[in-house]
Formats: sequence, C-alpha cells, structure tokens
Amino acid sequence: MTVDLAVFTVRTARLHVLLVRRGEEPYRGRWALPGGFLHPRESAEQAARRELAEETGIAPDDGPSPLHLEQLRTYSDPGRDPRMRVVSVAYAALVPGLPEPRGGGDADQACWSALADARDLAFDHDRILADAHDRVGSKLEYTGLATAFCPPEFTLGELQQVYETVWGVTLDRPNFRRKVLATPGFVTPAKDGRRRTGGRGKPAVLYRAGDAAALHPPLLRPEGRTP
Repeated sequence: MTVDLAVFTVRTARLHVLLVRRGEEPYRGRWALPGGFLHPRESAEQAARRELAEETGIAPDDGPSPLHLEQLRTYSDPGRDPRMRVVSVAYAALVPGLPEPRGGGDADQACWSALADARDLAFDHDRILADAHDRVGSKLEYTGLATAFCPPEFTLGELQQVYETVWGVTLDRPNFRRKVLATPGFVTPAKDGRRRTGGRGKPAVLYRAGDAAALHPPLLRPEGRTP
C-alpha cells in the first residue's frame, strides 16, 4: 500500500504542482508525484504527510496557512507498478504558498512545475494528476475550497485569480464580487475592517474564509469549460 500526493499551488498567476525526480528504480530519473509506502503503524493520511516532508523537505504546516489535504481515490490497476502489486491511496493537497522544495528520501530533486508542463510522469501519475485537477476544479463550484489557495487574509481579487487560474477562464470582476458576497458563509471581512494598502487606487478590503461547508447558490464555472 502506498500514498501519492497531487499538491497544487498558485504561483505567478499559474497553477503549479509539486513534483519529485525519482532517484531509484523503477523510473529512475523520471518526474513523479511525491509519495511512498505506508509504515506498519500509520494511517494513509499520516503517511502522506510524512512522505511530503521526507521527499520535498516541506513540512505539512509550512507556509502562511495549513495544508488542505483530502483523499482523492484509490488506484489499484494490477500493472501500475512494475515491481509488484501495489495499491495507492491518492490525495489532493492545496496550499497558498510554500518554500522551494528539495529532494530527499527516494527523490533526488523536487520542484514546483506549471501544471501545463507536468507530463509523462512515472507510474500512473499522469492519470492521478488529471483526476486531482478535475476534483479541485469541480469542488471550487460548490465549496469554499478556493480559499485554501489564499493566505489567511485575502482580497476578492486574489480569490478571483484562484478561480481563473484553476478553471482557465477570465471572469467578470463585478459579477464575481457580487456572487461571492451574496453567498452566505463564503467569506467574512477581516477583523476591524482591515484593508491592504500599497500600489495605486483605493486600498482593498481584506477577507477571511467563512464557515460555510457548501456554497448556496454554487459559483458555477462558465459553460463548456473544464479544468
């Protein structure tokens, strides 16, 4: 039993995924998602967090916000690993920003790769990555998951950029703002009405993630667009 992680973040207005270059066979020298075998006395989620730290040097709670980690699905095709029959529990993780990773464990290098450039990965990791991207894009419609890409306090412009980056669309700013503020529990103003100053124009109001488990009404992506 193994775990694999598709860790996403937004960097320079593009969606990036965390990759490691394998230092051992099979697929030595190929890029892959971070992951590895479970230890006898740990859960799959514990293994996922440990492997993330071991293979990339990134602790799960590094950065401005804790890592959002959720189970994606189980992959059990008999030929997915050339060594033996291996079943993997895959996770999708979202972070607003982390330090540059470094290789460790079975990985000799780690990096943030633009999602569009993450191709021809080891094992069945292309499939896992595609499934994870689809899951994230869909959940942005019905939950407040987009706030997991943002720092603890963020502007509506930063939140809109998350949607545009993950969905690959351009959204109308006034319409997006209206929908977000009309959705109960999606966001809440920062304490004391704090604003972000600097740059040109009026200081932007800061918000924090709300407590809504689901968005009513949902924030649907434009028709015909998939992540």
